[in-house]
Amino acid sequence: MKYGDKIIYMEGVIVEIHDGSVGIDLKGRLGFLSIPVRMLISDSELKIGQEVGWNMSFPEQLSPEVNESYFSNLDAYKKRQAEMTAAKNAKKEDPK
Repeated sequence: MKYGDKIIYMEGVIVEIHDGSVGIDLKGRLGFLSIPVRMLISDSELKIGQEVGWNMSFPEQLSPEVNESYFSNLDAYKKRQAEMTAAKNAKKEDPK
């Protein structure tokens, strides 16, 4: 890493709670973060509207090279999704 760590304290508000994930709106209109429930430290039941805080640094690009394994997996996923959508639409148009 070229730059030294600059740890920043971030805060947000829980806006979504699902079986395995929690959605957090970042304060300051910085965006939205979805994390697994297991990553959130809590002594009580999670509720929409609760505030959360954590330390974070800036993401840094590790290499100019593309990780072909991840790229090919993402491409295959998108193709499967397109095929499933096309099959679903074809089934709706031909209700035999």
